Amino acid sequence: MNIRIREEAWERQYLSPYAALSAASRGRAHLEPECEVRTVFQRDRDRLLHAKAFRRLMGKTQVFISPTGDHYRTRLTHTLEVAQISRTVARALRLNEALTEAIALGHDLGHTPFGHAGEAALDRLLESGFRHNDQSLRVVDVVEGVRDYSQGLNLTYEVRDGILCHTGDRRPATLEGEVVRICDRVAYINHDIDDAIRAGLLREEELPTECQEVLGTGRRQRIDNMVKDLITNSWEKAEITMSPPLAHATSALREFLFKNIYMTHSAAKEKDKIYGLISSLFDFYLANPLRLPIEWREGREDEPPRLVADYIAGMTDRYAIAEYERLFLPRAWSL
Repeated sequence: MNIRIREEAWERQYLSPYAALSAASRGRAHLEPECEVRTVFQRDRDRLLHAKAFRRLMGKTQVFISPTGDHYRTRLTHTLEVAQISRTVARALRLNEALTEAIALGHDLGHTPFGHAGEAALDRLLESGFRHNDQSLRVVDVVEGVRDYSQGLNLTYEVRDGILCHTGDRRPATLEGEVVRICDRVAYINHDIDDAIRAGLLREEELPTECQEVLGTGRRQRIDNMVKDLITNSWEKAEITMSPPLAHATSALREFLFKNIYMTHSAAKEKDKIYGLISSLFDFYLANPLRLPIEWREGREDEPPRLVADYIAGMTDRYAIAEYERLFLPRAWSL
């Protein structure tokens, strides 16, 4: 029996009428044979999980740059937390869990080294601007195909749309994309508080009183209340939303973090150094394009600034620092 067909039949019978059905996907840019075992969204999830860009998230800053402790989040652990929270919500609402997970796994692939400070640096350097959600889509469409000269990961429309629209003014075309968009915020608000407390930059009791009264105290209680409210308020509806009190408290907590953590500590304090490092790499490769790996130069029609931005955006924090040292710092000489 064709297992994929069985899976598609199960979706039609059991998923919500508001769910995105695998068999009804708007498809891929490049036609390819269907899998006999996995649905289109399951295949996309697996492609993202095995992507090189996904593995590199392990070495990219979430908030705290090169933390000395082992328990601080990286961009990879953030992505995994978003995927888990999103799957919980999607399963409860009878949405397409595979689609939800695929969007979650791919949503931050375009993040630069050094978190949002790195993103701001490339945004200043690239004439067309740089936004990590646009770059995430570019990663799956173009960059992941650089080494083998293929057409990227050739993901479905629904996954690509969810990746692109997980932040910013554009709204996702599917409820699964909406779930990831909100759960991304649920994840980073709570784990960034956790990391800030671990770093000694914040105490739980310093969080806004109004937020504690509505959301509860402690990471587990806050996430539990946010998730349950999101499920209850979105049940059998054609939209994914929190109730007004929870949505307001969540936004207030996010604003508190921007004011007291994101803009005053770690990456924010290092932003001038980060801009100097990234701009030095950008200018060097722009002036010396032959120093880019050969696969980045052959078979691509992009303008040089775009190629350089792709290359730098894909770097981990450690690799970017190592490249800067290799290119600009003198080496000790010995016999």
